[in-house]
Amino acid sequence: MEETLSDTWAIGILLLYLVIGVGVFYWKSRKWTTDWNLLALYCVNRIYSPLMFHWRSNRPCPWSENESAIILANHRSPVDPMLLWMNDQRWNRGPAVRPVRFLMAKEYYQIPGVHWIGKTMQSIPVDRSVHDAKPVMKALRILKENNLVGVFPEGGINKENGIKEANPGIAFLALRAKVPVYPVFVKNSPQAKSMVGCFCKPERVEIIYGDPIDLSAYEGKRKNQELLREACDYMMTQLADLGGVEYHGNQSKPQDEKPIIPMNDSVG
Repeated sequence: MEETLSDTWAIGILLLYLVIGVGVFYWKSRKWTTDWNLLALYCVNRIYSPLMFHWRSNRPCPWSENESAIILANHRSPVDPMLLWMNDQRWNRGPAVRPVRFLMAKEYYQIPGVHWIGKTMQSIPVDRSVHDAKPVMKALRILKENNLVGVFPEGGINKENGIKEANPGIAFLALRAKVPVYPVFVKNSPQAKSMVGCFCKPERVEIIYGDPIDLSAYEGKRKNQELLREACDYMMTQLADLGGVEYHGNQSKPQDEKPIIPMNDSVG
């Protein structure tokens, strides 16, 4: 009973933010030229994230308006993609909103409501039940077109301290794309018993932006399993250091581990 009431309140609060967001959307849409669904979602997020989560960051958003980049982040809550998208530099300069196109677990991408958000943000659905390189190939094409790709390489939400061992597919993507990889650590993102509850649980979230990870030591070398695992662990260690936590890599290395596989990412 209590959980039902909690979800009812959560939905009500989300609707309130939606109404406020529509007003901001109308104000901004008079001078912006962009996808209206994307703009509406972004306007809601610009109000929702600071008010609900007291959103703050250690510095301005480091990636430029026109560069391709991979956004590498830890994953503790379904809200994380919205928190990472909040500080786009185009908010004040327009005329368009550029989404961070996250690799997203297919089972969540298909949920009503979540599907609209994922589709609006032009997310890349990943079928985690099979080893399929197509999502990675799609991400590479997106990066060639001066877009942003977001990845949560831990393979799902991690509620434990530290960062779990990551999928080496992120190293293949980074080395093949040859674009800046920005580590971004999300602190105190909300956790709850239900997905909806996470979106309505007040927290004090901090986004910690790092400088691009230097992968020059791995460039120009054959991308075998050993190299990709080493590069992946290096990238995730940089992310963990940014947040002041430990990276729990090198704990398990299955013999049949394949390097060119989709990142097991999700929003939930």
